[in-house]
Amino acid sequence: MHYFKLKGKYLYCEDVQVEDLAKRFGTPLYVYSQRTLREHFDKIKKAFKAVSPLICYSVKANSNISILKSLVSRGAGLDIVSAGELYRAMRAGCSPKKIVYASVGKTAEEIKQAIKLGILMFNVESLSELAQINAIAGNLGKKVDVALRINPDINPKTHKYITTGRKETKFGIEIGSARKVFLKRDNYPNLNIVGVHIHIGSQIIQVGPFIKAIKKILKLFKELNKKNIKITYFNIGGGLGIIYDREKPQTAQEFSGKALPFLKEKGLKIILEPGRFIVGNAGILVTKVLYIKENPSKRFIVVDAAMNDLIRPALYGAYHKIVPAKKVTRSQGYKVTRKADVVGPVCESGDFLGKDRKLDVAEGDFLAVMGAGAYSFSMSSNYNSRPKAAEVLVKKNRAYLIRKREDCRDLVGKEILL
Repeated sequence: MHYFKLKGKYLYCEDVQVEDLAKRFGTPLYVYSQRTLREHFDKIKKAFKAVSPLICYSVKANSNISILKSLVSRGAGLDIVSAGELYRAMRAGCSPKKIVYASVGKTAEEIKQAIKLGILMFNVESLSELAQINAIAGNLGKKVDVALRINPDINPKTHKYITTGRKETKFGIEIGSARKVFLKRDNYPNLNIVGVHIHIGSQIIQVGPFIKAIKKILKLFKELNKKNIKITYFNIGGGLGIIYDREKPQTAQEFSGKALPFLKEKGLKIILEPGRFIVGNAGILVTKVLYIKENPSKRFIVVDAAMNDLIRPALYGAYHKIVPAKKVTRSQGYKVTRKADVVGPVCESGDFLGKDRKLDVAEGDFLAVMGAGAYSFSMSSNYNSRPKAAEVLVKKNRAYLIRKREDCRDLVGKEILL
């Protein structure tokens, strides 16, 4: 559920007209609903209440510090993958003891910084990284908690670019190697190997792959327990899918209903890392129609947002619903005779937000690209020297600017003219 609704002929974000936001803040514009954001977090929290999980929101999904603060104030921890995300986490007021650090390529400086700040744990992706963290912790005179990210080789049945739990991907340690690490944990005197982490992919709409992965890891725990090796934390990752079009994803309650029977008995501390599930449908991208272009073979709606603002359609062939911010009637003369591609100004044939859409719009109208809260602004760029969009957070009947629109000075601010 989300709080972007048509009231009369206008699209609203909570109690604020989206068209008014476009006129006030300009376009392209990202608009977020705080109520949607918080309710989705609460759904996960409630669904897994029986095991009192630490819910570490995945910062990479949407890293605006106001979004992070809104969730941290609700009790969320944060899942990070870079020094930049660690900096954002601290700016948002997150306790270091609620931060878990993933990433296959942590640098020595990033590891050192996180140890000094006293984060909860690292999710370790390779044996080389394990040795590196052990060495740095020793140099700092620290004993550091880590979890091994295990690649369970499970097919999550999602897009190949967001599949992370197959053996051919770069993520995690295969289960046999992880078993050896636990058995030879004394080789890492500066580490407490306290947990296991899995994350098999993103936008997963079926519960089956999650349960297969959990069962594989619990089997390992049973083997280790027989050798008096105790695991404290089990991080079951994230990846819960959302509705972009006609998907029928599992609810948080359905997921927990299947997963909890396997988790409750073990007395483990459970960590979850939802990102898209929390923020995906809490955001939209608002864009202005610049031109309606017709040729004998195709109709185009040219808008001022582009692939640099929202790359998911170009990168993954991802589908986002696109709706007018203001509904029009046929009597106003906007009769549509054929479908159109919604395209941006970037000089690439792959620059589109949607294809073959039937939209009653005219030049100057505003469109809302739905489900744009996750992996949208966070993946945006300055390609074609286009300044990044502004971001707005709506709380009931008030809108707050949470990121200023870039201008051309921002584009060259770090460059040096010789």
